[in-house]
Order: sequence, then C-alpha cells, then structure tokens
Amino acid sequence: MKMTNKRFSIPLYMRILLGMVVGIIIGAVALAVGGEWFVQDWVTPWGGLFIRLLQLIAIPLVFVTLIIGIVGLKDVSKFSRLGGKTLLYYLCFITVSASFGVGLGLTVKPGALVNPEAVVEMQEAYRSVISDRATVAEQTKRQGPLNFLSDIVPNNIVTAAGNNSNMLQVIFFAVFFAVAALLIPPEKAKPVIALFEGLNDIILKMVDFIIRFAPVGVTALMAGLVTDFKGDLSMFGALGLYALTVIVAMFIIMYLFYPLMIRIFSQHTVRDFTRAMYPVQLFAFTTSSSAATLPVTMKAVENDLHVSKETASFVLPVGVTVNMDGTACYQAIAILFIAQVLGIDLSLSQILTVLFMTVLSSIGTPGIPGGTYVILAMVLISVGIPAEGLALIIGIDRPLDMLRTAVNVTGDATVACMIDKK
Repeated sequence: MKMTNKRFSIPLYMRILLGMVVGIIIGAVALAVGGEWFVQDWVTPWGGLFIRLLQLIAIPLVFVTLIIGIVGLKDVSKFSRLGGKTLLYYLCFITVSASFGVGLGLTVKPGALVNPEAVVEMQEAYRSVISDRATVAEQTKRQGPLNFLSDIVPNNIVTAAGNNSNMLQVIFFAVFFAVAALLIPPEKAKPVIALFEGLNDIILKMVDFIIRFAPVGVTALMAGLVTDFKGDLSMFGALGLYALTVIVAMFIIMYLFYPLMIRIFSQHTVRDFTRAMYPVQLFAFTTSSSAATLPVTMKAVENDLHVSKETASFVLPVGVTVNMDGTACYQAIAILFIAQVLGIDLSLSQILTVLFMTVLSSIGTPGIPGGTYVILAMVLISVGIPAEGLALIIGIDRPLDMLRTAVNVTGDATVACMIDKK
C-alpha cells in the first residue's frame, strides 16, 4: 500500500504541467472536430472558477500577510541602525529588480511574437474588459500628476476591500494599521497581532486548498486559450521567449548585479562570495523555498563569509519575508508578457503602477507554493489586464519559481555582507 501511494504521489508542479498539456490536447482535438462549443460551454467555466477563487483570496491574503510582515519587524527598535539600513537596502534591491524586469519586458517584448490575427481574436474575446480599461486610462490622462496620491488613500476601507482593482488602497491601509500597531504598547497590540497570526494561518490554508485545484483550472484555461487562438503555434514560441527572458534576467541579477554590489559595498571578494553561495543557490533551487533555505544561508554567511552572528541573525530572517528580488523581476516580466499577448498597450501611468505594485506585492508574497499566482492575479486586475491571462504562464512556472528563489536568497546574503562591512 505504501509503495502504491509513493508511486502515484505526483508533485503539484508536475500536475499543473500535466494539466497544461492536457488542456492543449483538449483544445486541439476540439478544433479538429469542430467542438469549440464544448470547450466554451463545459470546460472553460472551470478555469473561470479557478480565477474567481484566486480573486476571492487576493485581498485577505495581501492585507493579512503585509500586517504580519510589518509587525514582525518589532526587533527594529532594538537594532534601529541595523534595521533601518536593512529595510533600505532591501527596498532598493527590490526596486532595481522590478525596474530591470519592466525594462527587459518592454525591450524584448516576448508577447509580440504572437500572430497579429491571434492577438485580434484575443482582444475580441476580452473586448469589454479592454474597453473599460481604455476608458479609465483616458480619464487618468486628464487628471493631475499627483492625483495618484489621493487614489492610494481610501475614503472607505470596506468599499476598497470589495474591489480587487483597489488593491493599492488596501495595501496603504494595511501598512498604516501595522505601523500604528508598532507604536502602541506591546501588551495592548499583542492580542490584535495574535488575531492576525491566526487569520494568516487560516488564509494560507485556504490558499493551499485553492492551489490544489490549479491543475484542473489550468487544464480548462489552456483548452480555452487554444480554441481562442485557433491552434496558432506562435503563442508557444512567445511562451518560450518569455521563459528565456525571465531566465536571462535572473542570471543577470544573480551573477552581475549582486557581485557588483559585493565588489563596491562590502569587504568580500566576488570570488569568495560566489563560491560560498553556490551550495545555497542549489539548495534554494531544489526546494523553491527561501524559508527552508534559511539555515543553509545563515551557515554559509556566518562560516564562509564571516559575517557577524548579530547581523546574519537579523538581516537574513527579515530578508525571507521582505526581500523578493527575483519575484519582483519575474512579476514585472510576466505582467508585461500577458499584456503583450492580449494586445493591451499599457500607458506610462499603468507601467509605473506595474512597477509600484510589483515592488509592494513582492514584499507581501507568501512563501508558499502558488502564492505568486494570487499576487499576480491581483496586480493584473489592478492595471486592467484580464486575470485569465495567467493560464499562459502557470504551466511553466515551476522551474522559473526555483530560479527566482535562488535569486531571492542570494540577495539576502548580499545585503548581509554589505551591512556587515567593517
């Protein structure tokens, strides 16, 4: 019996990839026999259900995880100098990574490989959504340059929480709430923090349930996309270029940007740093978890790079929650790719919103399998891109997730070395 369980225990990422393949086959067969109606009526709705579940959990997830992440930095009061520098460096790293992702996505334009006729068909399929966002974009152009500041502050948090497109307002309230919690006496904040910790556990379990449904959702979404594209193979060429773009971006950050920071702002040599990080990167790549890699990272940073225990024990755990450089870069490229495939031209203000949202959402991204899907769905909606576009990238996300985890932990170690500079 045990052998049977092991034999048929398929990892989630393999089930999602299998779902993508099955969806492509279903869509191709439907096109061959003229059964597009069957896909649209009986298959695609399951994909829509999966997207709605992601949208359902997005605001509670971001709201609670942001609050937990910020109130968890209470040690900053003990290490004011260390804490301030740590957060500043992490914020700078995330911003640089997200900016690089936006720049690379706009330059390479992997989604532009899709056949123009297929793009027109996709635009037709999502005409109402794209039209609504075009109207909003036109209204935005007429507003003052600082109007976005007032848009960030909600006049009613309940109303803001009822619409995923108002995620920035929810994030503002979460940050405001968490900072206020840090400023009141700890004994008064303790029961509130305990409540949010319990909510966090519940919401993460809900996300786990939703992600278990991902293979079925991906199958349905891919079948629908294949019929929408009428079997156009250019979509898969674009998907390959997208994956290559993400991989190149990750390697540039990991082996050019971080070593440059080490060379300029730390006392370590690039050679020593790179050698010490190889086993850490391999472990992170294998586990796809920054949290699981933390003990390995701390051992390498303290023993091989000789960073003080005080610095490593503060900077690295904070980095697991706050520093998501690889995730920020990946999200920026993914969002631009989906927009390009759907033929949506993003305005400058929307591109800046993508940059801002990827920075903030990367900080709040939960370290669980599939957490990125929820965050991506939220960011897509916030800039007017149909969340169904997630189906394009979910199938090949696992290897990219493994790679961006390696980037994340390398960034944590880089900041630790920079701060510990004698």
